[in-house]
Amino acid sequence: MKQSLHIIKVGGNILDDESKLNLFLEAFAAIKGNKILVHGGGKLATLMAEKLNIPQKMVEGRRITDAETLKIATMVYAGYINKTIVAKLNALDNPAIGISGADAGSIMAHKRIHEEIDFGFVGDIDFVNTNIFQTMLENQLSIVVAPITQDKKGQLLNTNADTIAQEIAKSLSNIFETTLIYAFEKKGVLLDIDDDKILVPAITNEIFKQLKSEGKIFAGMIPKIENALEATGAGVKTVIIGDALDLVSLVGGNSGTSISS
Repeated sequence: MKQSLHIIKVGGNILDDESKLNLFLEAFAAIKGNKILVHGGGKLATLMAEKLNIPQKMVEGRRITDAETLKIATMVYAGYINKTIVAKLNALDNPAIGISGADAGSIMAHKRIHEEIDFGFVGDIDFVNTNIFQTMLENQLSIVVAPITQDKKGQLLNTNADTIAQEIAKSLSNIFETTLIYAFEKKGVLLDIDDDKILVPAITNEIFKQLKSEGKIFAGMIPKIENALEATGAGVKTVIIGDALDLVSLVGGNSGTSISS
C-alpha cells in the first residue's frame, strides 16, 4: 500500500502577510506524514524591482523575466522567502529543507519557446528527479520548494509555482498516494470572485468546459484548473483548490473545490 503524500502550493496574499503565513505554517506543520510545500512570491519580487528601478512587464499573467529580473526572482524566491519558511517550520519542530529546482538537479527545465512573445528566462519543465524528493521524504524532511529551475547548461530559469507543484505531484504519484492542494486567499473556485458564498464544490473536465465557455471562471483561475485536471489525469489521487487559512479542512477534504478528470 502506498504511503500518502500532500503537496501544497501556497500563494496569493498569504505570503505577504506575516500573521497569515504563520497561521498557515502552523497548520502545515501539523499535517502528519510526507509533505511538500511549493511557494511563489510575486508581490515581493515586484516591490524589490520597483526599489531597484527595474521595470517589470507581465504578459498573459506571466512575468517577463529579463536578466536583472531573474536575479531578483532568485534572491527573493530561492533566498529570502524560501529560507524564512524553512526557519519558521523548523521552529515549529517540523524538520524542513528548502530547495529550488537548481539544487541537485531536482527540476530541469528549458527556456520557454513562444512564437510571438519572448518571455526571457522563464522555464518550462522537462523533468522532475523523483529520487531526490523520495530520499528527502524518506528521511522525514518536509520539502519547501522555490520556483527557480535550471536547464542542462546551468542557466537558472523562473518557473511558475503552480506548474512546479503539478509536475512534482505527477512525478511522485507512482510512489505515493498523492494529494495536491492549491492554497490561496479564496475559498475555492468561485462563480463570483467577490462572493465566497458562490463556491463550485467540484469540477470535472465537462463542468470546466461549460463554466469556461459561459465566462463564469475568472481568468486567473483557469491555469490552476487546467493544471489540476492534467494532474488528476496523470495519476494524482486528488486536487483541491481552497483557502490557505483553512488548511486542516482542505487536507481532510471538507472544504474548497475538488478537481477530478
